[in-house]
Order: sequence, then structure tokens, then C-alpha cells
Amino acid sequence: MDTLSYKTISANKATVQKEWVVVDATDQVLGRLASKVAKLLRGKYKPSFTPHVDCGDNVIIINADKVKLTGNKWNDRVYLSHTGYPGGQRENTPATILKKGEERLYKKVVKGMLPKNKLGDKLLGNLYVYAGTEHPHQAQTPKSIDINLLK
Repeated sequence: MDTLSYKTISANKATVQKEWVVVDATDQVLGRLASKVAKLLRGKYKPSFTPHVDCGDNVIIINADKVKLTGNKWNDRVYLSHTGYPGGQRENTPATILKKGEERLYKKVVKGMLPKNKLGDKLLGNLYVYAGTEHPHQAQTPKSIDINLLK
């Protein structure tokens, strides 16, 4: 048996195959949707996944305003932030964050599911969130996928 023929192939920036994917958020639960989107951004569904390389897809989320939260989480869940000044701790609920913009809520939730380093920041830049069904990325010919079929 020739063991030299079995080599682990690591993807790099030049050999990675990035795609554009459209995900419809209508009647999806926010946390479950965000975890699958984080896996798509990271590239975990690809056989050529490499942990230290941006090998994930560019993800476009449409109908972001039609997402669901179970229970009374729209008003009971609290996200804390700090202004950097003494006494500057602020509390926000998902409902107040959604009023400021859909992109803020999705980026906050997905960011917590990505690596906390430079790669995670770069991966978060591959996420695009839109409230309606229209998006300005038609030139990239994105393919639409059913998020419920992913594990």
C-alpha cells in the first residue's frame, strides 16, 4: 500500500469555490436559521472545508422582516451593549433592534455563531440581509436553496 498517495488537500484563497446563495427567511425561527447561515458562511457544508480559510458562500437573506421567534422572546430576550462610558450599559430587545433595521438583528445573531477573530469578521461581511424579496445581487446569479433541507 502506497501511503504517499493519501494527502490531505487544504483549500487556500486561490483554490476555493465561492458561490452566491439566496435564503428565504419567511416563517423561519431566527436562531435555527442563523445557525445554518453561519455554517454556510463558514463553508461547513462543503467537502473542501478548511478551518483557517474563508471557503464559505456569500449568503443573501430575503424577507428578513418575516422571521419568527418562539415564545415571548421578541420582548423578553435582552441584548446588552456598552457605550464605553461609565454607566453606558444599554439593553435592547429583538423587537427594538428589528425596528432599527433587519440587518442589525441578523448580523448580531450570526456574529455570535462565527469565530471570534479576523476570519469571523471577514465571514460576516459575506452576509447580505434585505427586508423584501428584491436584492441588488442579480448579476452574481445566486441560487436559491431551501434552508430546511440543511442539517
